[in-house]
Amino acid sequence: MHDHCCGGHRRARWDWDAFTGGFWGGGPRGRHFRGRMGRMFEQGDLKYVILQLIDEKPRHGYDIIKALEEKSQGAYSPSPGTVYPTLTMLEEMGYIRSTAEDGGKKVYEITPEGKQYLQENSSTVESIFERISDAVEPFFSSSMGEVRGAMRHLARSALGTAMKHADNKDVLARIAQVLERAATEIDGITP
Repeated sequence: MHDHCCGGHRRARWDWDAFTGGFWGGGPRGRHFRGRMGRMFEQGDLKYVILQLIDEKPRHGYDIIKALEEKSQGAYSPSPGTVYPTLTMLEEMGYIRSTAEDGGKKVYEITPEGKQYLQENSSTVESIFERISDAVEPFFSSSMGEVRGAMRHLARSALGTAMKHADNKDVLARIAQVLERAATEIDGITP
């Protein structure tokens, strides 16, 4: 959802992908992947992942954010407020160095000390990437396709109808009741 001003009033403009992103675990930028599958990154993990990405090739901060989104298949979208302090920390530790390009953007590259640190912690790095894969893979399996499709349909239907009748409290209450009943029924499903 994005805000924009109209005649001095802030009004929300709906962005469907931003709204439904929460259904898939990514949610708005800066949120970590959590839920029944657990956290994607434990404390301290991000430095290893970023260092590994920079070891693959020199990158800008924005490139690192995009690479993290790709590696997690969109389930994790880090904020600049998470990535840039980690880059600063890695630079202070001597594991990466930055050079400014024309336009002031920094490009980060790994140092020999950073390569050695990665090598010394290779089992940790491997474990982190396995955990990312394990967390994301089940959700994107073909057997989950039907569930994801039904969730998209439900979200579009509920939101679309609610938006059409935003001024009708009775319709909104009925939509909420249907959604609550569905959630209760789903919670009651046991194998």
